[in-house]
Amino acid sequence: MSANLRGAWAILPVGSCEAHGPHLPLDTDVRIAEETALRACARLNQPAVVLPSLPYGVTEYAGAFDGTLSVPAAVVIASIDAVARAAVRKGAIGFAITNAHFEPAHIDAIFAAVAGLADLGVPVVFPNVASRRYAARLGEEFPTGACHAGDYESSMVLAMRPDLVDAAAMQHLPDLPINLAAAMRAGARDFVEAGGHDAYFGWPARSTAERGDALLDTLADIVVEAIQAVAGG
Repeated sequence: MSANLRGAWAILPVGSCEAHGPHLPLDTDVRIAEETALRACARLNQPAVVLPSLPYGVTEYAGAFDGTLSVPAAVVIASIDAVARAAVRKGAIGFAITNAHFEPAHIDAIFAAVAGLADLGVPVVFPNVASRRYAARLGEEFPTGACHAGDYESSMVLAMRPDLVDAAAMQHLPDLPINLAAAMRAGARDFVEAGGHDAYFGWPARSTAERGDALLDTLADIVVEAIQAVAGG
């Protein structure tokens, strides 16, 4: 893939370093965001370059679990702003963000970064797949809000890198149909208070690589649609 940004869209994957149950890697969100960006790039009818990922985010909810590393929102905002402006200086004609980490404060930081790029001079696209408008397209588990390290994410990692999934641990995890998003809105301050004592929500034991591949294609389609809505084609 060419690294020449002149005349191309720059796509920045954004994720986190965060516990994802006893069966998925810490960089699960990064890998999903990267693969989404790569598949979107392959589908676009105009030049695009996938940039190296931003691998850290606001991840306070998983803070009680080993391996989770959270950075301040200001770091996320400044990083996105600096990367976007650098890409435009290299000739990028648009800037898109693929994000796979759904903690509300993290998403707020991305939106703040996007707002701060109003003077960039090129289109800036951030399709927030955590919003309700996309939920029906992202499988059975996703709309329930119980989708951290469950079937939704586990299936996608199985599709990308099955060697990174502890299949034996995953297959013995009971369903945990707790709506994490609702628990956050109700005041839960972390995964433990929300009922996720093993850093997962949903039904990971039902995961399949086939479903994960289809989900990644859908995520890529959402990015392409968002870019085409502002760029045409």
